[in-house]
Amino acid sequence: MAQLQKSVVTLRIYSDDLVPQQITELLGVSPTHAKSKGEKTVGSKTGKEYIAKSGIWRLCASDREPGDLDGQIREILSQVTADRSVWQSITTKYRVNLFCGLFMNETNDGLAISPQSLAALGERGIELWFDIYAPLDDEHETST
Repeated sequence: MAQLQKSVVTLRIYSDDLVPQQITELLGVSPTHAKSKGEKTVGSKTGKEYIAKSGIWRLCASDREPGDLDGQIREILSQVTADRSVWQSITTKYRVNLFCGLFMNETNDGLAISPQSLAALGERGIELWFDIYAPLDDEHETST
């Protein structure tokens, strides 16, 4: 089984009533990106104005090539509190997940997640979300 080409990992906390500064104070780290519901944003590529439909707090790990999901989980969890009571207060009030974008080189790439990473996520009540991207074939490649 071949190794993943690339992995992208983000801790996401969101809810309509989320106040990003409160999450920052609870977790002890500033987010990579945060918005309150109703906050206006201008798209950097489109210039179009958007209004946040929900509050969001995100902390991104460094992208990894080749993919290294365990390393990215450690990177994120090393920055935030390990206090279970803090995590319980967050996960009972907000939706929390670890988004994992997995980019394949081959049609049969794979990965493993260590028991330590699974336990650390489980202790905090963090759900894993996977988006898996198949390799592009000649028919679907984008032209440059």
